[in-house]
Amino acid sequence: MLVEVCANSLESALNAQKAGADRIELCSELAVGGITPSYGLLQKVKELITIPVHVLIRPRSGDFSYSNFEFEIMKRNIQLCSDLGFDGVVSGILKTDFTLDIDRTEALMHLARGLHFTFHRAFDWVKDPLRALHELEGLGVDTILSSGQQKSAILGIDLLTELSEKSSSCTLMPGSGITSDNVCLFKEKGFRAVHLSGTQFHKTLSEAPKVSMNSGSLLKDDSLAVTQVQSIRTVVEKVK
Repeated sequence: MLVEVCANSLESALNAQKAGADRIELCSELAVGGITPSYGLLQKVKELITIPVHVLIRPRSGDFSYSNFEFEIMKRNIQLCSDLGFDGVVSGILKTDFTLDIDRTEALMHLARGLHFTFHRAFDWVKDPLRALHELEGLGVDTILSSGQQKSAILGIDLLTELSEKSSSCTLMPGSGITSDNVCLFKEKGFRAVHLSGTQFHKTLSEAPKVSMNSGSLLKDDSLAVTQVQSIRTVVEKVK
């Protein structure tokens, strides 16, 4: 069974490699489901990691329906990963009605040709997962990362098993809540790969700071925080 570790930093990637992981999915900001890592992190991982690395191509947190600008950013990041010699990318795009954006996903896959392509957990939002499986196989997607449309892969194991049994060419990779306590169940069910982060918090400060830099009000799945022209214009007009 292939063990893929979702690494959110160089230290996490090094620890995953040291522990014997087969592959890394490299991202930043696990708290929002992951976004594309920085160029500096990509360079250092390429320099120090010897096992295969797949890079998350997701320009921001929130939903999986992207503007034209965001789509162009995703395409450029895929090209960058190809140029740097990474082994694969992890991405995917949905329409706002929770169906696959087949055309845009296919365009990303075309840019990533020669690289392993994983369709990420946007799959857990699609309304018809069996149809989506068929469509993604038609596109030639290599792997689908999914929790079985539940909060954890254990809760979604029935759907994951059904999808895996009906898949003809695509590897179903359970992810979310995978631990040493439950991973053998997925092996017994015949899954060929699992995905986990294996993270724990460790203290970096001796005391909490006065002001938190985390802002839960900016984290939403169904809407985005975007700077407004009039809000900024009003401030500029008052001080200029």
